[in-house]
Amino acid sequence: MAAESAAFTPLTLPVLPLDDEVVLPGMVVPLDLSDAEVRAAVEAAQAAARSEPGKPRVLLVPRIDGTHAATGVLGTVEQVGRLADGDPGALIRGRGRVRIGAGTTGPGAALWVEGTRVDETVPDPLPGQVVELVKEYKALATAWLRKRGAWQVVDRVQAIDDVSALADNSGYSPFLSTEQKVALLETTDPVARLKLATQQLRDHLAEQDVAETIAKDVQEGVDKQQREFLLRRQLEAVRKELREINGEQEGEESDDYRARVEAADLPEKVREAALKEVDKLERSSDQSPEGSWIRTWLDTVLEMSWNERTEDAYDIRGAQSVLDAEHAGLEDVKERITEYLAVRKRRGDRGLGVVGGRRGGAVLALVGPPGVGKTSLGESVAHAMGRKFVRVALGGVRDEAEIRGHRRTYVGALPGRIVRAIKEAGSMNPVVLLDEIDKVGSDFRGDPAAALLEVLDPAQNHTFRDHYLEVELDLSDVVFLATANVLEAIPEALLDRMELVRLDGYTEDEKVVIARDHLLPRQLERAGLDADEVTVDEGALRKLAGEYTREAGVRTLERSIARLLRKVAAQHELGERELPFTVTDADLRGLIGRPHHVPESAQDPAERRTAVPGVATGLAVTGAGGDVLYVEASLADPETGAAGLTLTGQLGDVMKESAQIALSFLRSHGAELELPVGDLKDRGVHIHFPAGAVPKDGPSAGVTMTTALASLLSGRLVRTDVAMTGEVSLTGRVLPIGGVKQKLLAAHRAGITTVLIPKRNEPDLDDVPAQVLDKLDVHAVTDVRQVLELALAPATSGAQPEVPVAA
Repeated sequence: MAAESAAFTPLTLPVLPLDDEVVLPGMVVPLDLSDAEVRAAVEAAQAAARSEPGKPRVLLVPRIDGTHAATGVLGTVEQVGRLADGDPGALIRGRGRVRIGAGTTGPGAALWVEGTRVDETVPDPLPGQVVELVKEYKALATAWLRKRGAWQVVDRVQAIDDVSALADNSGYSPFLSTEQKVALLETTDPVARLKLATQQLRDHLAEQDVAETIAKDVQEGVDKQQREFLLRRQLEAVRKELREINGEQEGEESDDYRARVEAADLPEKVREAALKEVDKLERSSDQSPEGSWIRTWLDTVLEMSWNERTEDAYDIRGAQSVLDAEHAGLEDVKERITEYLAVRKRRGDRGLGVVGGRRGGAVLALVGPPGVGKTSLGESVAHAMGRKFVRVALGGVRDEAEIRGHRRTYVGALPGRIVRAIKEAGSMNPVVLLDEIDKVGSDFRGDPAAALLEVLDPAQNHTFRDHYLEVELDLSDVVFLATANVLEAIPEALLDRMELVRLDGYTEDEKVVIARDHLLPRQLERAGLDADEVTVDEGALRKLAGEYTREAGVRTLERSIARLLRKVAAQHELGERELPFTVTDADLRGLIGRPHHVPESAQDPAERRTAVPGVATGLAVTGAGGDVLYVEASLADPETGAAGLTLTGQLGDVMKESAQIALSFLRSHGAELELPVGDLKDRGVHIHFPAGAVPKDGPSAGVTMTTALASLLSGRLVRTDVAMTGEVSLTGRVLPIGGVKQKLLAAHRAGITTVLIPKRNEPDLDDVPAQVLDKLDVHAVTDVRQVLELALAPATSGAQPEVPVAA
């Protein structure tokens, strides 16, 4: 474009104000003549044009908030006529920029001003940077126009080569604000104006891209929600049709957890927690893993019987009759349950069912050897009380989460065994049997016994919190019965929270009753026999209990009865025996072989263990109940020179110390007891406890070892019918020990008739069954001298046997 050589001459033009609108040079715009100022300016321009050649000219000036801009556009009135809507209008074309000067006078009612044309020349040829700018603007404008579908305008823009005209062409852009158009109008340098137009167009395209991206994402989300909504409605329709086909009610398989929670009978705090989880579930998507966790948790909570409780059977005599009918013996436990029911009945009568948020539950620890009926007793207790019964096996449990549950965030999380037991029972006050609580272990996963502290503490378990549920669970109305074989294996803190009830085993008479009333009918049914086909008389049952089995419980006795009945059934099927048949004690040897446990007193005198000096009979307590323990002592040959004390039999430290004490007592008091203690100085002493594979420990064998050594030194035999227990001191005092009841039961089973116990254990005889005490001659002693006097046979009786000598 050629540059103009002459300066522009001043112009006198009528002002046509444009409110909030801007017209740039090169633009053709229609204006409404119904506006008084527009009509006045056009009429004034027409009047002036009559005396001058050319088209009428006006000055188009933007007016923003009543203020006129400093730069306007020279416009020519191309045509005056009617607009599309029929109103009078004028078509005006912008010609060039005019810098506005002072006001002046002119014809008509319009405002006249003086102005000067602005020089908008550009160098020719265009510099390379300007050429690149022109290409960029055209590319941006083309991209924008193509998005709007304005293909004809694209060709027109591409045909513009003048820099000033190209920049002013952006005045048609609808996205520019009035302020942006004024900035283009007042920018007189064409290159700078094109840069400004390019930047404005670039910014708009960037905003448009962001807006399109957002709109696309929103539309995709809306489409997905609409599709999901449609599919869910279709799924509901399908489920409804299936329910109608299957004849089910509409709400049977509803997934509306909120309605289920509101309809459920839940405690207030549990309801609040459940509704919070329902809110989370409604906000989460179906693909979220949290949704499945929440559904599983809600199902667990809704399946719990939070307010379900069974009414206790307050027929105290009836409960006692049930216990007596289902279990023989075990009087301590029966009395405790009867006391519990009586106290609970009185509390209920006086309105003391709930005190301080706690109910009247019970926590009992049933400790005793295997086979005495601890586990089956729990079911009988529930039967007697009219409560639900559930058993929780704790043997081998090593994970704390088994008791308190897992956190819900873990895959496969479950509530603990306590919560599952309550859920399984369907009642908040069942009888829960914690079986084998002494077999609970601990490792890197925690200590389950420590987790049981809160469960079994009557002062805390009304607010028990499971890690999975995370809501308070009231366990104060539950009757917990914990079973164990070994009391020492239960942690002290846990044992302190339970009421201890010992089950020390059955007497022979009780075993006969249990076998006749419970074991025999059950095994007859399992063997396919009727009660009138095979009968077992009491003599056979007594022999089975006394000579074929020797245990605290009745498991081996039941196995012997089962073996006996199987043998009879097999012989009948083989045609070797006719039914009905009565089994007597004489038939046992032919059916199941020789007895395994013949009492020491029934053996030949020469075959008895105490047939030689240095052997004494002691009493001990093991995990299987009470047992008879033999102690053997011998002196080494003086020629070997092996002096000192040798102990064998896998003994513990306490028992080794007891042996040292027994030896020291005899060395210091041997002369007083008329014993040849000189042998103890020069010859080695060997004390052995048979059954060497079984570990042994404890102080209660002190008097037995002392008696064995005294028998060895004196050459006097220990009486076969005598057994003893007690701790010995260096002064010869006999000190108290534990397990008196179990030891006396073991002595009775072994055929012992005389038992020596410490004097201070005499009150423990109240726990021993009367029928056992009637058959035992129990002596309470305070000194070892009394023990030796009662236990050792007189020296004049029979020939003096030789003293055993160790090789």
